[in-house]
Amino acid sequence: MTESELITAWVKARGHIIASQAAPTFLLTAIVGFLALGLGATELSVRIAAAGILLASGIFGALAQIAAANEGLAVITDLRGLETPTALTRSIVTMAPWVNVVRFVTPAIFVIVYIALLAALFLTAR
Repeated sequence: MTESELITAWVKARGHIIASQAAPTFLLTAIVGFLALGLGATELSVRIAAAGILLASGIFGALAQIAAANEGLAVITDLRGLETPTALTRSIVTMAPWVNVVRFVTPAIFVIVYIALLAALFLTAR
């Protein structure tokens, strides 16, 4: 692939990384709002359904983030192999450690938030 094609692939991968953050962020925010409106006091079946929706979408979101990050890192690997990289390519290559945040840190944060929401759904006083 040419440098231009690789940069285009990077832009697409970066767009997928950004997009993969939107749905889980919206869902987590919505559940917090629903908890404030009384979700934690609803019937057990409703709370279990909310927990299941969170878990399923969280797994899907994490997989999408990891896949997009892996694609981005593959592009960076190819960009590193160019003999005469442009300044833009060198800038993209320096992003490699930050792409790992999407692969590891973001899913870990989701797990922490998920556990906190489970506690709010099932352990709070009614």
